[in-house]
Amino acid sequence: MKKFNIRKVLDGLTASSSSGTASPQPGTYQNDVIQETLQSEHFQLCKTVRHGFPYQPSSMAFDPVQKILAIGTQSGAVRLFGRAGVECYCQHDSGAAVIQLQFLVNEGALVSALADDSVHLWNLRQKQPAILHTLKFNRERITFCHLPFQSKWLYIGTEKGNIHIVNVESFTLSGYVIMWNKAIELSSKSHPGPVVHISDNPMDEGKILIGFECGTVVLWDLKCKKADYRYNHDEAIHSVAWHHEGKQFTCSHSDGTLTTWNVRVPAKPTITVTPHGKQPKDGKKPEPCKPILKVEYKTTRAGDAFVVMSGGLSYDTGCRRSCLTVMHGKSTAVLEMDYPIVDFLTLCETPYPNDFQEPYAVVVLLEKDLVVIDLEQIGYPIFENPYPLSIHESPVTCVEYFADCPPELIPALYSVGSRQKRQGYSKKEWPISGGNWGQGTLSYPEIIVTGHADGSIKFWDASAIMLQVLYKLKTAKVFEKALKGGKEEKPSTEIVDEDPFAIQTVSWCPESRMLCVAGVSAHVIIYRFSKQEITTEVVQLLEVRMQGELNDVDSPDPADPPTPSTPVPPSSSSPTQEGEPPEAQPFTSDDGPRDNVPCLKVRSAPLKQSPGYQVELVIQLVWVSGEPPQQITSLAVSSSDGLVVFGNSSGLAVVDYLQKSLLLNISTSELYSPSDPYQRQPRSPRKTRQPSGALSDHSDGNNVSEEKSNKSPTSGSTTPANSDDEHKQKRFIEMVKSKSRRFSKTVSNDFAKMSKRISSPTEQKTGLEERVRQQRSLPYKRCFCCMKEGMASRNLLYVHRTLSVPDVNAKDSSFSRSRSSSVTSIERESREAISSFHFSESFPRKTDSSPSPSLWLGTTQGTVLVLSLSLPPTGDQRLQQPVEVSSCGTLVRLKGGILTMAFLDSLGAVLPPSYEPWSEPNAPDEEKTRRRRPASPPPTQEGQDSQYAVVCSEKQAKVVGLPSQSCFFKHNITESSFVLRADVVQMAAGLCLACFCANGHIMTLSLPSLRPLLDVNYLPLTDMRIARTFCFSNLGQALYLTSPTEIQRITYSQETCDNLQEMMGELFTPLETPEAPNRGFFKGLFGGGAQSLDREDLFGETAAGKASRSLAQHIPGPQGMEGMKGAASGVVGDLARARIALDERGQKLGELEDRTAAMMASADSFSKHAHDMMLKYKDKKWYQL
Repeated sequence: MKKFNIRKVLDGLTASSSSGTASPQPGTYQNDVIQETLQSEHFQLCKTVRHGFPYQPSSMAFDPVQKILAIGTQSGAVRLFGRAGVECYCQHDSGAAVIQLQFLVNEGALVSALADDSVHLWNLRQKQPAILHTLKFNRERITFCHLPFQSKWLYIGTEKGNIHIVNVESFTLSGYVIMWNKAIELSSKSHPGPVVHISDNPMDEGKILIGFECGTVVLWDLKCKKADYRYNHDEAIHSVAWHHEGKQFTCSHSDGTLTTWNVRVPAKPTITVTPHGKQPKDGKKPEPCKPILKVEYKTTRAGDAFVVMSGGLSYDTGCRRSCLTVMHGKSTAVLEMDYPIVDFLTLCETPYPNDFQEPYAVVVLLEKDLVVIDLEQIGYPIFENPYPLSIHESPVTCVEYFADCPPELIPALYSVGSRQKRQGYSKKEWPISGGNWGQGTLSYPEIIVTGHADGSIKFWDASAIMLQVLYKLKTAKVFEKALKGGKEEKPSTEIVDEDPFAIQTVSWCPESRMLCVAGVSAHVIIYRFSKQEITTEVVQLLEVRMQGELNDVDSPDPADPPTPSTPVPPSSSSPTQEGEPPEAQPFTSDDGPRDNVPCLKVRSAPLKQSPGYQVELVIQLVWVSGEPPQQITSLAVSSSDGLVVFGNSSGLAVVDYLQKSLLLNISTSELYSPSDPYQRQPRSPRKTRQPSGALSDHSDGNNVSEEKSNKSPTSGSTTPANSDDEHKQKRFIEMVKSKSRRFSKTVSNDFAKMSKRISSPTEQKTGLEERVRQQRSLPYKRCFCCMKEGMASRNLLYVHRTLSVPDVNAKDSSFSRSRSSSVTSIERESREAISSFHFSESFPRKTDSSPSPSLWLGTTQGTVLVLSLSLPPTGDQRLQQPVEVSSCGTLVRLKGGILTMAFLDSLGAVLPPSYEPWSEPNAPDEEKTRRRRPASPPPTQEGQDSQYAVVCSEKQAKVVGLPSQSCFFKHNITESSFVLRADVVQMAAGLCLACFCANGHIMTLSLPSLRPLLDVNYLPLTDMRIARTFCFSNLGQALYLTSPTEIQRITYSQETCDNLQEMMGELFTPLETPEAPNRGFFKGLFGGGAQSLDREDLFGETAAGKASRSLAQHIPGPQGMEGMKGAASGVVGDLARARIALDERGQKLGELEDRTAAMMASADSFSKHAHDMMLKYKDKKWYQL
């Protein structure tokens, strides 16, 4: 454990970070020693597990003995599924689409064929599967693969119509090739097309069936190397299915027909049916239907066979959904699917193709779902899917990750979520049940919260690298459903065309279970957790009016006298304190702009709320003079204070959800005091104005020093008198002019909707990084507010603030409004907005001697501002007396927008926000008690700092002592890129600051010294989805949405990486292969049973010769088969292999013992016969013989 003295300059810091090193700042530090326990060896970055549905699936395979399902995707990924909690993710390096998968049944291996004409052999006998061999075809395109059961020879069909044979043990080509011109008739004048099907006769392994796309099917004799029969049809073939006795097969065609052929009658099909075609009365051919893409024919001992097929519906069928058809005897069931069908497989009791299959389920792979149908129950119900494949049920819009949660939280969410489960599932167990769970010891409560486009929020149990849905909350229930069609309606007030209820951001307090949700329609909903069902007669509603600044509309003339300002009391808990409200505007009109209209209409009927999260308060922003409200970008909730704060590009609002009142509604610029050194100066012809006084100014003259190099060119002094400042402003004006020439004229006409931010000319960014910045900087407007209690009354109460516009010197260095309109759009879009919040028991002022409730907020320009909160005593006074909010000015300034803030105590331990422990909100009044968690930090002594604020922005991080507000450490995280996500996380051995940059680097910094501990180039920003969903959590966990349907979890903890192998499940379990079907006495006597084939004699190098070297290239895997088997980890696998080896040894010893006993018996018999012969001729003469 290293002891670190903060009073001294750090020695021996290595330049492990590419962006800079931490440097101590001048300041008096009173505490002698802070122990920093985290070192670089505590960190290692690796992927842990991937959850969700495989994105863009393309193929599927099933091992009927191991009961493992494999799904391939168009991006080259392979997902393997066993029992619930046993999953594995593999990826081909080429990224080509997986066109087919084939299991080596009960062998622990998988063959994958890719669209880049490569075939791979995967070893599944280890927890993380790896490629053993690769065969890359050079001259032919792969179209179909077939691996017979218990065979080591793989048939590969190509686009040219040829079939090649590969030994899966050595992954080498055989010299035996079936050429297309030998397979078809010599009289045929056209090419048969690609190979679309290969299968061997179930009763004769020496005969294989080859299907060509043109409609020709060939029964090929492998021994004689010739075609026995050829079956021709006019329509193209999509698939072929054998009858288990090997006497018939069925083909599916492109015109929606099924043809059944007798093997020995190639002239015409014995049966031709169109399952979904209309049968004309005059005996003509039925009307053509859609192609039947796949058909499977499965037999049963006790009854009729099952025919399962996809496609084949009539073109005039009203149903546009994809359907799966199950024909059993005389009944035909058409099962509609929610998404297009990619593939399906029929699960059978036996792996042997020459036995009655006895099908029991059908696995249907859809584009966005996996469905398993029970064939043994009436109505064909589906199985309840145990995998977390419903992440994308509605598109994910935001993600939050909480590790090391309160232990009672998961059972509480599960208890209320279990009542939401659907009914009507099959009562049988999930049929994909292979593998074994991991034996990991690391287990702590983890919860993932996902927000979705339909307004739903899902809570997931993510403990022990598993994922299971706990509870689903539908926020859209709070609002009225929009009526579409019918009578003439008023113009829509929604600000988004689709998904008006989509979740924008979530703030959740796991300890108090308070939930605050912000949606894209500029609404905020506050929820409480309750185990009791209630009915809310009237939903409490608070409407907030945000309006553009007055000098945004028209800048006052310098000659006009300034408008006198009206001071506003520091507390505005009641809207009636603000004097006369302005005249109410009409809601909507045909000839005027919309005004005072929320984007969504809150439900007016009573709302029945089930146990779980129940609505406490709805906050909505309203339209202002035809302009829609800006979307909410930052949000925070404090259960101990009873407050919710949210901000957007206009400013921020603080709401008391206990009193259902608005406390504060202010723009960012008004938070600065007149003497604030970081007060923003207008960069346009707008006149400088003083803050409106909505907050009482308690700033104590912050004197935090900043380096001149860190100052933004946009932030000038309050009195730019010297020539240096004038020179800087002139340079900035010239820069803006040069930038404005590059913009098109259309940009200036739509500046109100612009969200781009002009970067410094010295900073080059990629297009995607610029898009991320565009989403972080939006134009902001002036705030007003109106309040409404329920839907019954429409009495709008306004909070009004008088603006003060002071006189400005005519020699102001700002350029006049007659400049280019593009310049106006530039300065509009660069306004300061709120980017983050943090409630804390801290020291908002330098003069404070004890911590008090405060709200810390960061802006997009890198400023940290502080608001002091004065709360009434708990109990009835808290519900009656107002909460006072006052501004304390600026704490610190950083480069780039503020991303996160946290607080440490004097020993370097993190100070979590105070919270109110959860209690049942619907309990009787006498049982309700508000218990506020006491503040942990003790009062500070005179002249000492007892807390440290950690602030991280897009560019750098700082540690500031409180209450002295002295900056102790600063670290420049990156110069060429910017930070997307940053969090102060608790590791097992200490605290650190984790950062994810747009250039793909994941970094960790020690606290409080900001020493670089980890810097890995992990994930280049290739998608906006990653930037939106990446999040860190405690104990070295992180995740992001790697595709629209999948969550990728990673860890940067060395301890988790070391235990990962034990935590992961085993895919392969040693099992005995079922016995082959008994041929019966008469079949064995007359040769009617299955005919075996020695493929080694037929395809081996001795008989078939060597294949052409130019046809395919063999690429060995990282290790050979023996090496891979040796590397297979896990106690279960080792014991199983030892048991198998012991069984084999015992079997050999048993055989040796049998042979020895047989030899002894033979010797005894010979001895006896010899003795008898001796006695017989003992006394006889030679002539008597």
